[in-house]
Amino acid sequence: MELLTNSLFAAPVYKTYATLVATEKFEPAGFKLPLGLKDVCLVLAAADAKRVPMPVAGVIRDHMLTGLAKGMDELDWSSFSRVIAENAGLKPA
Repeated sequence: MELLTNSLFAAPVYKTYATLVATEKFEPAGFKLPLGLKDVCLVLAAADAKRVPMPVAGVIRDHMLTGLAKGMDELDWSSFSRVIAENAGLKPA
């Protein structure tokens, strides 16, 4: 994490979210998961209107939906990383 956030991804937003994901500190939410899902859905709708494929955005949407199905409504949008970790067989921090 330090290598990436001190070089290629040195912007504060990357450092902030890298720390949240690495430490699984999703509360208090700075931007709740349902709002993140709304934004991803808006991106996908705009892409569909222009016939632009966004396969990674579709995967992110599905992970976010899974998080919401698991009751993660009040957590930060970055909490969908927990769904990814669980799908990979990793245990929570």
